[in-house]
Amino acid sequence: MWGETVTLNGAGATFPYPMYSKWFSEYNKLHSDIQFNYQSIGSGGGIRQVLAGTVDFGATDGPMTDEQLGQAKSKILHIPTVLGADVPAYNIPGVSEELKFTPEVLANIFLGKITSWNDAAIAKANPGVNLPNQPVIVIHRSDGSGTTYIWTDYLSKVSPDWKNQVGKGTSVKWPVGLGGKGNEGVAGMIRQMQGSIGYVELIYAVQNHIAYGSVKNAGGEFVKASLASVTAAAASVKTMPADFRVSITNAPGKDAYPIASFTWLLIPTPSKDAAKGKMIADFLNWMVEDGQKMTADLSYAPLPESVAAKVKETIKQVK
Repeated sequence: MWGETVTLNGAGATFPYPMYSKWFSEYNKLHSDIQFNYQSIGSGGGIRQVLAGTVDFGATDGPMTDEQLGQAKSKILHIPTVLGADVPAYNIPGVSEELKFTPEVLANIFLGKITSWNDAAIAKANPGVNLPNQPVIVIHRSDGSGTTYIWTDYLSKVSPDWKNQVGKGTSVKWPVGLGGKGNEGVAGMIRQMQGSIGYVELIYAVQNHIAYGSVKNAGGEFVKASLASVTAAAASVKTMPADFRVSITNAPGKDAYPIASFTWLLIPTPSKDAAKGKMIADFLNWMVEDGQKMTADLSYAPLPESVAAKVKETIKQVK
């Protein structure tokens, strides 16, 4: 009816939540008759709710598997929105320097093989840093998480031990550590626990004033997550698959940050409500144009222009 507010319900990833929250609020200023109700519950929950048909859209940082797509009642489009980075965030009293992490060290910390901060492997990558003889406390996600998918997808590429013993997924059987709910929960635990290390999306480390390290990339350089290094990782994609389900972890090139990812909105089409389908399509077109200009303020990287052009074509399928 004229004058009524329509609510678009979504659920999923916490990784892009600060960006989505900003977009939804800005879009509502332009279209006061459209409100977004987004539950930041983790990618696993977002995928489950999309499959159950209880939301108008979902959000994930780990693309749906062929098996999951096979369970869907309708076609589900993966619409890339922004790029972000998982960072190794830590709380080590007395260490003010930015630590450098090799792939092997990160894998071995999360495998429980490195248990003290003054381990020789950490010291080797960080000459001159006075590392304390303090136990390492590993923090991981307790909920189904695309942030976990990105982290474990990366570790599976760089560590045969990790690939064989743990593997990749939105939830995995962790060899060691304590679980936190959402990027918010993991960031909170790292802040509270001395000697801890966990993985969070870059903005959660920045906003919570948590130290995070640089990671040695496939080109042999130690690179810190930034707009430029995440954009360099995205540029490594030479051919984008038609459904946009692509991994850019451990990207080649000396400038690329190795634990970066696209994040996706999951759009069932046709929508159960044609009017809502049109509203979602209009929002997506705004997101690809105006929304991209807001990404840098929150430390996310915008879609490469070639990807944005393909996304615009795909949005035509949203009904």
